[in-house]
Amino acid sequence: MQNLVTRFIKDESGATAIEYGLIAALIAVGIIGAAGALGQKVSGNFQTVAAAM
Repeated sequence: MQNLVTRFIKDESGATAIEYGLIAALIAVGIIGAAGALGQKVSGNFQTVAAAM
């Protein structure tokens, strides 16, 4: 039983998966923020063109 607990404590594969998950979440937040800002600029450009027509 003690051997099982020792192996569980030394196993870092779960920690690595969590780290990759956090990195993916941060990248997703960055993409969402950039897409939102870009979407507002594109919308503004379309409104400018529509008003000029």
